[in-house]
Amino acid sequence: MRLKAVIFDFDGVILDTEAAEFASWSDLYREHGVALRFEDWVVCVGSAGLFDPVGHLDGLTGTTHDRAAVVERFRAINRPRLDGLPVLPGVLGILDEAASLGLATAIASSSPPDWVEGHLGRLGLRNRFGVVSTRTDGVPAKPAPDIYLRALARLGLAAGEAVALEDSMNGIAGAKAAGLYCVAIPNGVTARLDLTRADRRVGSLVELSLGDLGRTVFNGAAR
Repeated sequence: MRLKAVIFDFDGVILDTEAAEFASWSDLYREHGVALRFEDWVVCVGSAGLFDPVGHLDGLTGTTHDRAAVVERFRAINRPRLDGLPVLPGVLGILDEAASLGLATAIASSSPPDWVEGHLGRLGLRNRFGVVSTRTDGVPAKPAPDIYLRALARLGLAAGEAVALEDSMNGIAGAKAAGLYCVAIPNGVTARLDLTRADRRVGSLVELSLGDLGRTVFNGAAR
């Protein structure tokens, strides 16, 4: 099949929100006199609901905290880290190349729609993606394939006509379960993880050429 679309993960591929989130939860834990281990937190990267930081904090401290208050404190710590956060290297170049090749673009994210749409609006990128598929009621997060399958359905394409760009184990698992060719682009958080299920790994999107990918993996990069 020919390459007809590029499907981006959001957190960790377009924006490095994962590093900010881990740093902010770590700061909050330290305020309570305990430490957040990377090994405990990282299971949630690329997914949702796999790690409960408030419940984990309760267990470490032996105290039942006001969940809403803890979450609000986390947001207050995390907000300055997110404000002005730029797109990761190579994202705009891949979007430009996709446009020049006539490829459709989509997002498949385990984050909720307001998170993804809000950041896309801030960055002025919403019109660069024809489809945005996110975690919503009834659609499970990655590593389930559903978010990717819905993106493909909205694009009107088969899995063999698209490439997924992912940074996490959960994301790669979801993409592969959906039948997609997957390129891993690790960041400062996920570079420590086992990403070997991906079909290819690059240091950043600057290193990726959709034209080359279409010629070497698919049967052509243009529609």
